Amino acid sequence: MAAFASRYARAFADVVAFAHLDAAAIDQQLQDFVATWDGSRELRDAFENPAVPASQKVAILDQMNRKLGLQRELRNLLAVLINNDRIAHIHEVVDAWRAEMQERLGIRQAEIVTARELSEQERRSLIEGAAKLAGSEVEATFKLDTDILGGTVVRIGSTVYDGSVRGRLERLREALVSGQ
Repeated sequence: MAAFASRYARAFADVVAFAHLDAAAIDQQLQDFVATWDGSRELRDAFENPAVPASQKVAILDQMNRKLGLQRELRNLLAVLINNDRIAHIHEVVDAWRAEMQERLGIRQAEIVTARELSEQERRSLIEGAAKLAGSEVEATFKLDTDILGGTVVRIGSTVYDGSVRGRLERLREALVSGQ
């Protein structure tokens, strides 16, 4: 992710907090804009075309805004991205904003890898365990990886908790090779 995306995200998160805006509503509006962006090649071409003046691009944004009904602050963020020729990086800015908001709310990201599909109860139990490991609320994503053979691998930030069968076998092999 580009460093500038984090700067825009932090600044926008400050605006959202200062103006006491509903972060969930802003997130939905961002999602609506991104869906429109992703769904229209013509829109992306117009916004990314250096021959189209920024003022014309902002006018297009304002026309879109009549249908999307974006908060003024969000519309202004998009206009700033357009004026600074950064609108093509909207996905990075949105991802960075979401990460910034979750950090401010004390929510950590956890990736939970298992060898098989889990029941809803098993998922809840793993999320609770990951929250205890993180010392905070977690938002979990689940992935399947049959190569781990069994057990679970949990990644929270840069920390990996490997409780997989494959991980245990590798640690056992290393212990045997080193003679411990």
